[in-house]
Amino acid sequence: MLHRQQGLRLYAALGANILSHVVHLGDRPQMDKLIGAVKVMLDAYTQDKFDRLMIFYTRFINTMKQEPVMEQLLPLSGERLGAPTGSWDYIYEPDAKVVLDQVLTRYIEAIIFQAVTDNMASEQSARMVAMKAASDNAETLIDELTLVYNKNRQAGITKEISEIVGGAAAV
Repeated sequence: MLHRQQGLRLYAALGANILSHVVHLGDRPQMDKLIGAVKVMLDAYTQDKFDRLMIFYTRFINTMKQEPVMEQLLPLSGERLGAPTGSWDYIYEPDAKVVLDQVLTRYIEAIIFQAVTDNMASEQSARMVAMKAASDNAETLIDELTLVYNKNRQAGITKEISEIVGGAAAV
């Protein structure tokens, strides 16, 4: 499992252009801790500092399966938005650009928040599986050592009885 800081250093070493990142979110991420980093990325995209915005995370599928995901956030793909079934004419108030900018910002924030929670669920699941395996291995080891101890103890008792019987026969 790659630690968050190691991942950041890895992408930096590979020459990735990392404009913002967030660490130390704890077990229960809060959206207010993510908004600053999201704003930096969206502002840089709207200022044409880069042509696309990517997100990398681990998608939680179930306790035994997680999968790495590399997903393009911006520009939005047709897969992400869904294909429209027809053309509709909408009336926006106050203005279409203002409304769509707000909706797009909230949408990207929601995608990033979902990725963060998926990533944390995957990490906790991997820890749980590792701890279960360690506990099972410890129980197996305890059973094996108990068996060895009992065999050695029985061998010691048998030896003592043999010595007592041998000493009594000698007298």
